[in-house]
Amino acid sequence: MEGTQENKKITAGILAILLGALGIHKFYLGYSKEGVIQLLLGLLCGIGGLIGLIEGIIYLTKSDEEFYQTYQVGQKPWF
Repeated sequence: MEGTQENKKITAGILAILLGALGIHKFYLGYSKEGVIQLLLGLLCGIGGLIGLIEGIIYLTKSDEEFYQTYQVGQKPWF
């Protein structure tokens, strides 16, 4: 497994926890449509931050290989 895969997982997890309401982690992973949706949810009703926190925890608790297969290869956009 390449080191960049692990770095993408950690960076995406930290971005999700810290800036989840803005959907930055979605844009980082290449999910532009979902990033815009999360940004709007965060700005309009505040739920984007909760979604980001949950996703950040999920990202960081997955193994490197599982994260890579699920979010980078499989392109699973939510949770």
